Amino acid sequence: MAVMNAHEARMKRQLLVILLPSMLLLLAFVVYPAIYSVYLSFTNEALTGAGALRPRFVGIRNYARLLNDAKFWNSLLVTFFFVVGSAIIGQFVLGLVSAMALGRSVKFGRIFSSMILLPNAAPEVVAGFMWISMLAGGDNATLSRIVAFFGISPSDWLNTFPLTMIIIVNTWRGIATAMILLMAGLSTIPEEIYEAARMDGATSTQMFRRITLPLMMPTILLYMLISAVSTIAVFGMVYALTRGGPGGATELVSIYIYNQSFTAYQLGYGAAVAVVVLLISVLIGIGYVKAMKVEV
Repeated sequence: MAVMNAHEARMKRQLLVILLPSMLLLLAFVVYPAIYSVYLSFTNEALTGAGALRPRFVGIRNYARLLNDAKFWNSLLVTFFFVVGSAIIGQFVLGLVSAMALGRSVKFGRIFSSMILLPNAAPEVVAGFMWISMLAGGDNATLSRIVAFFGISPSDWLNTFPLTMIIIVNTWRGIATAMILLMAGLSTIPEEIYEAARMDGATSTQMFRRITLPLMMPTILLYMLISAVSTIAVFGMVYALTRGGPGGATELVSIYIYNQSFTAYQLGYGAAVAVVVLLISVLIGIGYVKAMKVEV
C-alpha cells in the first residue's frame, strides 16, 4: 500500500510538471489580463490627459455611465443579431447540412470539404479585405456583376445592407468549424439505430427529428457555446470591412471596446465594457452547463 501511495504521489508530481508551462501561460495571458481589466474598470485610466498622468480610483462611475450609454446598448443589440444570424443560424444550419452530406459519401465529397475549409486558410483581416472587393459599390464589384445577370441593379452592399453582409461573411468563414464538430457528433450515432428505424417504416424526416437531433444534442449545445462566445469576440474581419459603420450599424461590442479604449483613449471605460462582455460570456457558459445538467 505504501509503495502504491508513493507511486501515485510521483505520478501526480510528474503530471504537475507537465501541466506547469500551460498553467503559467494561462495565468499570464488569460487570468492576469482579466484581473487587470477588472481593476482598470474602476479607474479613470486613459491614454491622454489627467487620466494618463494620474489615474485614480472612481468606483462604479464607469459602470453607471455604461448603463446610460446608448451606443453601448446599440453595440450589444448589433452583436446579438450578429451572433444569432451568423453563428447560431447560418453556421449551424449550413454546417449541419455539410456534415450530413459528407457523412453520406456524396460525389466530389473531398473537393466539397476542401472548399468549406478554405476560408480558414486566410487570416480574418485578409478575408475582410478579400470581401471588400466583392461587396464594394459600382459596376465592377464581384457581387454587383453576379446580380447583374438577374437584372438587379448594382449597389454599395456594405452601406446598403451592412449587418446582413457581415453576417454572410462570418457565416462563410465559420462553416468549417461547425461542420467538423457536427460530423464528430454524427459519427457517434450507431448505424444500427437508423437501420432499425427504416425497418419500422420511419421516413428520413422522422429519423432526423427523433434520432439524429436528440442524440446530437450534447454536440449541438457544445457547438452553440463555442460559436456564441467566439463570435462575440470577432473583431478583425468586421473592422476591416466596415470599421463599425455606417452610423454604428455594424459596431459590434468588440469594436466598441476598441473605439472607446484606443480611439477615445478611455482605457478605464473600455475595460468596464470588456468586463460586462466577459460576464455575458460566463453566463452563456453557465447556461450551457445547466442545459447539459452537469454539476460543477
